Amino acid sequence: MLVTDKNPPDMKRFLCFPAALLLATAATVFAAPPASLADAFAQGKVSLNTRLRYESVAQTGLRDATAFTLRTRLGFTTAPLAGWKALLEAENIVAADGDRYSQSGLNPGGASRAVIADPEITEINQAFIAYASGKTTFTVGRQRFVLDNHRFIGDVGWRQNMQTFDAVVLQDKSLDKTTLTYAYLDRINRVFGDHHAQGYWKSASHLFNASYAGLPAGTLTGYVYLLDFRKPAYAANSCATYGASFAGATELTFGVKFTYRAEFAAQSDYGSSTLDYRANYYDLEAGLSAKQGSFTLGHEVLGSDHNVGFKTPLATLHAFNGWADLFLATPAAGLRDTFVKATANLPAGVALTAFEHWYETDTTGAGLGTEFNLQLTRKFGKNLTGTAKYADFRRDSLTLPNVRKIWLQAEFAY
Repeated sequence: MLVTDKNPPDMKRFLCFPAALLLATAATVFAAPPASLADAFAQGKVSLNTRLRYESVAQTGLRDATAFTLRTRLGFTTAPLAGWKALLEAENIVAADGDRYSQSGLNPGGASRAVIADPEITEINQAFIAYASGKTTFTVGRQRFVLDNHRFIGDVGWRQNMQTFDAVVLQDKSLDKTTLTYAYLDRINRVFGDHHAQGYWKSASHLFNASYAGLPAGTLTGYVYLLDFRKPAYAANSCATYGASFAGATELTFGVKFTYRAEFAAQSDYGSSTLDYRANYYDLEAGLSAKQGSFTLGHEVLGSDHNVGFKTPLATLHAFNGWADLFLATPAAGLRDTFVKATANLPAGVALTAFEHWYETDTTGAGLGTEFNLQLTRKFGKNLTGTAKYADFRRDSLTLPNVRKIWLQAEFAY
């Protein structure tokens, strides 16, 4: 049962809540493989993840927003018993001042401010039972679920409250270098939580994915995603997508690799959708990669038909088309995203990632804007990671705002 707290927590609660949970990890026991249900629980593993984040947003037409949030997840996974295991994970998100940003309508005090998609909630993040036999696994319940590069099915892991699925997932790796996946999605638990008007979607969706990594030049993947969302408020996102991708790398010389990716998908209305459209998607990327870093050129197109843009409603959208999150939904005229990506391993263990994006509509080629993204990360020991991140979108069309975002984050994982 999801609970929201409309009153900002005091600072003592804000800082000390994860410390109390950390004490629970001392109960973890390591022993021989379990012989009974009691052993499976006694030898289970406690997991703890805390993420402290500052996010600042400046956006045309809205008051500036700042969010200082703490996300804590505490989980327990039983040891495998005759192939069976279970996981239960609870999650809590608190903010130092929840009205300094808009929680997408959940907090009236933040109504005039920019949206930061990290609401204050307490919920069950994951709860599933899994069975493994040989190279086949079966998982039923609320779970994190990702396919390929997150472009169509992802967990939205950047947000404090990730996207999870109430689902049945069957995966088989019995064939050499082949992964076959089927999933039935009954409910989509979205990042804003149950108290939001679209915090969860009822679903009757089927996912099929087959991937083969045995080709000399890379991995070939084919997929069929039949998404059917049953309520009128979000039924327009129902769609059938048929696609394939090929990605790999070829050694050149002196430790340098030529990297590449090509993907194509065709989409149409499906199930409960009342729309009538046929739109295509393609992505072409090529670059060079070495130990010191990488450089990639890419061109991604989400097409349009009958004024309906190609849909990716279950993707990890923040990872695509810029970190300013201006294109979480494809514009009605479609979207072309031409981008340059660079990564570098800097001194002192710092990893750099940078993007430059140029956006246009697909049907007319009209300029929408440009965006610069920059991220620095560093690990501190085994469990702690620090991140600094920046996004700056400059509009070419008055239909869009200028947006600047800054993040500072520390994440502990055990």
